[in-house]
Amino acid sequence: MDSLLLLKAAVMGLVEGLTEFLPISSTGHLILAGSLLGLDGEKDKVFDIAIQTGAILAVIIVYWQKIRSTIQALPHSAAAQRFAFNVFIGFVPAVILGLLLGKAIKAHLFTPGVVASTFIVGGLIILWAERRPASTVRIHEVEDMRGRDALKVGLVQCLAMIPGTSRSGATIIGGMLLGLSRKAATDFSFYLAIPTLIGAGAYSLYKERALLSMADAPMFAVGLVVSFISAWVCVRWLLRFISSHSFEVFAWYRIVFGLVVLGTSYSGLVTWAA
Repeated sequence: MDSLLLLKAAVMGLVEGLTEFLPISSTGHLILAGSLLGLDGEKDKVFDIAIQTGAILAVIIVYWQKIRSTIQALPHSAAAQRFAFNVFIGFVPAVILGLLLGKAIKAHLFTPGVVASTFIVGGLIILWAERRPASTVRIHEVEDMRGRDALKVGLVQCLAMIPGTSRSGATIIGGMLLGLSRKAATDFSFYLAIPTLIGAGAYSLYKERALLSMADAPMFAVGLVVSFISAWVCVRWLLRFISSHSFEVFAWYRIVFGLVVLGTSYSGLVTWAA
């Protein structure tokens, strides 16, 4: 396979890993990076979704102790059963709405105006969420969540189907607005990402399997490995960062990036393919 294509795959994996779990929209960054690199065909869109699996493996490793202890305790622990149920109930809305609305969203909302607007609006919402009084927090740990809290976060996650919104941004900031602490919202966002992104990747690969061949394996492998490594670094950094910082820096980044999206699209520098 062309070494230049493998290099491009590595760049896309790096973008995916560094942006998937930050509230800045990995989809928006992948669309922009893919356009700049000439990776904006139908097969490349499948690649973008597939390499999310590498990022998710990083989350599984970082949270492996919690995941393993929960699985082991499921038969006899009410707390473990409640936690697993919360992740499941938070995952269900994305499955239902994704199947119902996925095609329509892809056909009509993948435009620079929509992406730029959601970047900017999302940034403003983050600023608002971070400046609310601390007294609004009622859930400090993921284990304290109830089923209706998980369902609400799951419904908010569905907003991420709009390009530029950010799945992590929707779940973390949405969770904070619903009364979760910054740490609890971030932790639950990571746990919820596991079934959501693995499911999306598997469904996309199955649905578009006719586009793929064994010749694509090196490209996908490079993207997955780089995505895994960069996501592992990013997740560990983010968990340390939120212990003493707010998400405001990401809000300002989103606003600036939204303006960049508008500028590049209207200047003709980037072609946005639906």
